Amino acid sequence: MALYTAHFWKKAPFVKLLLAFAAGIILQLHLQPVLYIWLILLLTGLVCLTGFLFLPFFSRFKFAFFTGLAIAIIFAAAGGILAWNKDVRKDKDWLGHTYKNGEAIIAVLDEPPVEKTKSFKADANVQYVIRDGLQIPVRCRLILYFRKDSASQTDSLPLQLSYGSKIIFKNPLQEIKNSGNPGGFDYKRYSLFRGITYQVFLKRDEYEIIPGRTVNPAKQVIYSTRQKVLNILRKNIPGPKELGLAEALLIGYKDDLDQSLVQSYTNTGVVHIIAISGLHLGLIYWLLALLLKPLTRNKKTKWLRPLLIITGLWGFSLLAGAQPSVLRSAFMFSFIVLGETFSRKTSIYNTMAVSAFLLLCINPYGLWDVGFQLSYAAVLSIIIFMRPIYNWFYIKNKALDFIWKLNAVTLAAQILTIPLSIYHFHQFPLLFFLTNFLAVPLSSIILLGEILLCCISFIPAAAMLLGKALFWLIWVMNTYVEQVELIPGSLWDGLQISISQVVLLIVFTAGISYWLMEKQKQGLYWGLASLFLFTIFRTASFIKSNQQQKIIVYNVPQKTAIDFISGRKFQFVGDSDVLFEGFARNFHLKPSRILLRLSRVYNVQGFQQEGKFIAYKGKHIMLAGESISFDTSFTKQTIDLLIISKNPRLYFKNLVTALDIKQVVFDGSAPAWKVNYWKKDCDSLKIPWHDVSMKGAFVMKIN
Repeated sequence: MALYTAHFWKKAPFVKLLLAFAAGIILQLHLQPVLYIWLILLLTGLVCLTGFLFLPFFSRFKFAFFTGLAIAIIFAAAGGILAWNKDVRKDKDWLGHTYKNGEAIIAVLDEPPVEKTKSFKADANVQYVIRDGLQIPVRCRLILYFRKDSASQTDSLPLQLSYGSKIIFKNPLQEIKNSGNPGGFDYKRYSLFRGITYQVFLKRDEYEIIPGRTVNPAKQVIYSTRQKVLNILRKNIPGPKELGLAEALLIGYKDDLDQSLVQSYTNTGVVHIIAISGLHLGLIYWLLALLLKPLTRNKKTKWLRPLLIITGLWGFSLLAGAQPSVLRSAFMFSFIVLGETFSRKTSIYNTMAVSAFLLLCINPYGLWDVGFQLSYAAVLSIIIFMRPIYNWFYIKNKALDFIWKLNAVTLAAQILTIPLSIYHFHQFPLLFFLTNFLAVPLSSIILLGEILLCCISFIPAAAMLLGKALFWLIWVMNTYVEQVELIPGSLWDGLQISISQVVLLIVFTAGISYWLMEKQKQGLYWGLASLFLFTIFRTASFIKSNQQQKIIVYNVPQKTAIDFISGRKFQFVGDSDVLFEGFARNFHLKPSRILLRLSRVYNVQGFQQEGKFIAYKGKHIMLAGESISFDTSFTKQTIDLLIISKNPRLYFKNLVTALDIKQVVFDGSAPAWKVNYWKKDCDSLKIPWHDVSMKGAFVMKIN
């Protein structure tokens, strides 16, 4: 095994450098060391490496370990410095260091506005803050929401408002925050990784458009081309669901996707079809290689072939939005083309490491991008496992053999992506093989058909005919996926594993695979040891879940939602529509229940409710959703938790004469203007309060 490992590192040395580089990025995010620490480490590594170069030739082999350590320190420091520099909050010109509420802001739209249900949304770059008539240059990205008319919901934006438009406004910026519910999506960090820290909501009379535009010529070409492609698809492909999928398949435009359809693709394990990835770039590469093959016959034009292929791959990648998965594939295929051109075969692992390194140099925080993780895991899994799986069967018929090869790729890709998929999405589609069997080849045909549609769009009759054919193919694929989703037991949902369990599952898979393919017992030992540790961690997490006793008041905008938890059971109290409204339930409540491994019951042990009063596990809770009055002649009643919702008429000075209040919680349905008055009353009476809209969900643990 030692010889195999040494051979691997010799063939793919950049993997080590990538690991060190990624370690520096991770340390910077989680530990936040100051910049000079990284600079000291970088300088130390460079000095040591330079010193080793001056050693006698044979002494260098003796100190080879220290040379490798110095290089690792250099790359780790480089990763930390890049991550530090990418954090917009570290910039001295960051808006957050300068801005004060009420100051005017000049911003430039960084993309064409996209229509949402109640608004138009666009990312923007802030250029200046106006203070005392002076323009102070600042740096920051923010999200602009242009509200529609609340009555008609049909307002359109002014024609002048597009990519590159400048606007000025004075509305106070809102810092981007998380909902704060347990297990919820970390939207604040996600936005920060994109350089976005603020958002603002604007009505039509709350901003002015400044004459002139600030555009990046390359971006302008991309947006213009994307719009032309969208116009071609919208003109020739009928049906909103089919059109939305066609747009996503060809150029990664997802704003018109039907969300229920996306959920169906996710639940059946074919959502990768919607995301522009290696599958799409592979088809583009194959098509370009086929069309440009005649150039190889002439020595004078031979050099044009790799240039045109690489240009085509990167042009498509930029057109598709330059997502991490497509950029990774573009780098990979570019290296393959160059390798073919210069007749050099390099290690695919080294090629992958180089492509990942270049992507992380561009955006170090791409390391946390789910698409980035899954795309590399899928490619690595295909490289390792595709050939052994394909060799399970020998099929003489070329057409059937090609179909089996596609499905062997699908099966191989799942092996290393399953742990990551469970960690991020908390589910596993059990019938993924059944859906991929049809969806993968059919989506490839559709993608090639869409490219052909764009090429013949100048012939209206032919374009319309092809558009109807594509509509039918997409309808067949959508219907098939939706029908598979309806099969009982098609989805294993509600799965929860930690990052340490993900690592153990990957080590288990790698170890057992190494044992089976290379007949090495060390792989078996590593695999069994990892499985044993995984079982211990998993058992401990279930024991912890079975012992939990708590009350959670969720942060759900304009709704009341409370879970009373005993072990792995919970009872819900609040607005019943939250249980049935898809977004509110899935976004705000479901992540918490998956994290805590909960299932709903209608009468959890120890729960008693009489009107607005609830007794639970020795705690007395009061729900104040309407006006309250008390007879002060009776003995004060202790209230461990007072939950205020909606818009009741309450006066705390009167409440404390009848109640001994230990804790107040304002839920998401309480109006903000009134909550501010209640907070002042609580502060004057020294009553602890918690506003879920500001601080996130309130969790009371019960001993």
